[in-house]
Amino acid sequence: MSLTMIVFAVAISFTIAITDYVRLREQVAANGQLQVRHIENAALDSLRTVEKAYALFGQDIIAEMKESASYLADKYMESPAFDEWDFQQLKEQLGFDIYIIDENLVITHSSYQEDIGLNFAKCCRKLAALLEERRQSGGFYNDGLDIEQSTGQVKMYGYLATPDKKYIIQLGLSLQDGAIFQEFDFLEEIARRTAQYPSLYEINVLNIGGISFGKPVEIGKLTEERRHAFERTLQTKQTTEFSGIWNNEPAVYRYVYYVSDFDQGTGKNKVLEIIYSNAELQAVLQSHKKTFIVQLFGILVISVALASVISRWVAKPMYLAFHDSLTGLKNRAAFNEMLQSILKENKGTTALMMIDVDNFKWINDYLGHDAGDRFLQNAAQRILSIVREEDIPVRWGGDEFVIIMPNTTKQQAEAQAGLIIAAIRDSCDPRAEDRITVSIGIALAPEHGTDPETLCKQADIALYAAKEQGKNRYRVYSASI
Repeated sequence: MSLTMIVFAVAISFTIAITDYVRLREQVAANGQLQVRHIENAALDSLRTVEKAYALFGQDIIAEMKESASYLADKYMESPAFDEWDFQQLKEQLGFDIYIIDENLVITHSSYQEDIGLNFAKCCRKLAALLEERRQSGGFYNDGLDIEQSTGQVKMYGYLATPDKKYIIQLGLSLQDGAIFQEFDFLEEIARRTAQYPSLYEINVLNIGGISFGKPVEIGKLTEERRHAFERTLQTKQTTEFSGIWNNEPAVYRYVYYVSDFDQGTGKNKVLEIIYSNAELQAVLQSHKKTFIVQLFGILVISVALASVISRWVAKPMYLAFHDSLTGLKNRAAFNEMLQSILKENKGTTALMMIDVDNFKWINDYLGHDAGDRFLQNAAQRILSIVREEDIPVRWGGDEFVIIMPNTTKQQAEAQAGLIIAAIRDSCDPRAEDRITVSIGIALAPEHGTDPETLCKQADIALYAAKEQGKNRYRVYSASI
């Protein structure tokens, strides 16, 4: 009983403590995620703001870009030999960088020398497919925020195919020196956020090619693992996270899909990359874990102590409910349930032995009730010393005992009855030896009955038959009695 109470208390305490710890851990993790999402929203808001600003105030730039592209397309029809063009002079004249892209999607001529020879089919497959569509359509296209490959500068690009559709005329304008961008510089906002939070390593805005705004392609190049997470986010439009290493420190890489409400070109889809440390979170969790262990140990000690006290309070009444307080044997309340259970199992022959001490009243009347109690206690101990381990001795009441003998035989029951008669008489006070005898009645299941009531009745009949024959003997029930 005590062990059951202790195990139960420990299980309940452990469950409550674990539940509280898990809830606290989830709360700490949620707070950490809340901070990350706050940074994420701030970065996206700044990006959205600059895009909105160009949508509202950048229409003049787009109009100029379209007019300049048309001018160059007309010039091509008059002079298709690009080798004869002075691209630097045209840049100064129009105010835009100029790129000529051939049918193989290679930049063959440009006012920006570093990009000559760039092959979009090799470096930028997503953009290459879009450029091919634009070359075939022949219309003017404008992209909002995009990146200069070699420098990472934020630029705006316009595209117009030549009338013969052999080339694409691409115009580019650096936005970072313009008034609009400087007023709504999302790169500066990202840098400020990064400096504000010690746990924040880096924030990058990536275009559809995985190139970071504001960084040269070689510096901002994604590793294989980062590229995989980026592509997955771009494809599923779902946030992706993985744990990795940043400058030899553990880090979490978070990728958030972004679609522009203002940019309908190649810059419409972007991915926000946030690289941060969860070391602070882990430190808090570790601290809570140590506290949890200490609290759990305290709870276990208190629970075990309380369970021990309670079990002592409860165990004694429960024990007395099914045991005789004088002899310690099972009592009549326990007898009925145990006999019914054994008969239900129906394992071989079960013997029910009813024992009655003849003339026990004489001991109480002439030797005193204390002597009577000692006699019953001694008789119970003698019975316990004789019965088998599987047998169940019961104090039936007063001077009567009952023994349940599962899985036995008639011969074993008779042999045991003879031993009990002798043993009980030997335990008697010498002054009562000539007066005290023992009578026993035996009934066998299933031969004489298959239920407790019938079996008790038959054993009782056998008991009185033994008394009628002179006492100090046993009888086995038979129909002839």
